[in-house]
Amino acid sequence: MARLKEIRSRIASIRNTRQVTSAMKMVSAAKLKKAQDSILKITPYDKKLHQVLVELSQGEQEASSVYFSTPEVKRVLILVVGANRGLCGAFNTNVIRLSLSHAIEKYGSLLETQSVDFLPVGRQIEKGLKSRGAQLIGEANDLLNEFDFGAISQLTYRLMEWFREGRYQQIDIIYNKFKNAAVQLLTSEQYLPVKKEKTEGVVGERPVDYLFEPSQDEILTSLVPQSLKMHLYRILLDSNAAEQGARMTAMHQATDNATELLRELRTSYNNARQAAITNEILEITAGAEALKG
Repeated sequence: MARLKEIRSRIASIRNTRQVTSAMKMVSAAKLKKAQDSILKITPYDKKLHQVLVELSQGEQEASSVYFSTPEVKRVLILVVGANRGLCGAFNTNVIRLSLSHAIEKYGSLLETQSVDFLPVGRQIEKGLKSRGAQLIGEANDLLNEFDFGAISQLTYRLMEWFREGRYQQIDIIYNKFKNAAVQLLTSEQYLPVKKEKTEGVVGERPVDYLFEPSQDEILTSLVPQSLKMHLYRILLDSNAAEQGARMTAMHQATDNATELLRELRTSYNNARQAAITNEILEITAGAEALKG
């Protein structure tokens, strides 16, 4: 009977856990749909803005913008984007591992001189980096609460200021890029200086000639902050969608595992109950035979 009571207790506990994981799966599915809609709306604008910025940077005024300069790298900042909450599989662990391996492989000599700083976005990322001895300069966990564009803009201006003043000569971003609900792509991007890429409209090394009003320099000065703000905003939305997809997948697997475990426990319970009944019948039969004798 003690074994039956223990199995019943485990069945009740796992049933409650399955209800929680199933509810979390549905909540994450709803949040994922909302996050996907946000990404679909903003991604074309972000890509086009970046394309215009790169096209402008290939003109004569390229050198006048400090954000395109490539000074000698003496100090690096790595922005690591993750989640404030757990229960999303290896989502946070993977991005932490990539950020540390990225620092070792690309900035190994700077890492030895403690010239690589980390700025976590997400409480789970902050805890993980601290436990691994990473050098943090603060945190920006509140950005993941409401995805307020104003707050994200403030962080962008701070990063731009650090780069402009020479505090950091390179700023990279590590995050999970959303592909679908089951797949997140670990991504590392150079945020500053702005990467000069070849785009459509460029023939060889000479860009298409445009007439600018106002000047190309003024347009670049206005466009660079807008592009950087929009790009960081898109990265945070991308990471949020990836987080919801990872959590939905993790909760789906947890629900399936709980269902399978319940099936096994019910089988064990029925077997134990049948054995107890058989033993009681045998005891009754043996007692009756003893009375007859």
